[in-house]
Amino acid sequence: MLRCCTVLILLVIGFNACKEQKKEIADNNGVYTDATYYFIRHADKDRSPGVGDDPELTEKGEARAAFWAKTLSDVDFDAVYSTDYNRTRSTALPTAKQNDVPVSIYDPQQLFSASFEQETAGKTVLVVGHSNTTPAFVNTILGEEKFEEINDSVFGNLYIVRIKNGHATAELKDYNDWSFN
Repeated sequence: MLRCCTVLILLVIGFNACKEQKKEIADNNGVYTDATYYFIRHADKDRSPGVGDDPELTEKGEARAAFWAKTLSDVDFDAVYSTDYNRTRSTALPTAKQNDVPVSIYDPQQLFSASFEQETAGKTVLVVGHSNTTPAFVNTILGEEKFEEINDSVFGNLYIVRIKNGHATAELKDYNDWSFN
C-alpha cells in the first residue's frame, strides 16, 4: 500500500511539473484582477530617405490603422496605449476615437511596470508598439519567452493576452494576408 501511494504521489508531482508554467499576476493586496490586452505593431511607416527617426505612416499604413479599428470594432476598449512616436500614435488613434478614449503614452523601456499593471487592472486595453517591444511586452506579462521579435516586413500580428484568476495566457492571430490595395 505504501508503495502504491508513493508511486501515485510521484506521478502527481511529475504531472504538475510538466504543466505549462504561467506567471501569476496579483495586485498589491494579493487579489487577482482579470484583464485583457490586445497588442499590435504600428502600421506601415514611411521609409523614404530623410524621414528621420520618427516617420509618419504611409497611405497603406493609414489603411491598416483603419483596418485595425474595424477588425477590433466588437471590442470595447477601456484604454488605448502607444509609444510616443508618430507611427504608433497614428496606428492607435482610429481605435481610440472609435472607443472614445484618449491615446495614452507608455514607456517601452518599462514593459508591464507596476503602475501600468495597476492602471490597466480589470480593463480591456489596446497596446500599440514596435517589432521588438510588442512581443517583449507580451513575454513580460507571460513571464516566459514565448514570442520572438516581429520581422520588419510584418504588420498584421495581433497578440491577445488574457489574465484570468492570476494566470496569463496569450494567443497570436495572423492578419498578414489582408489586402490593403
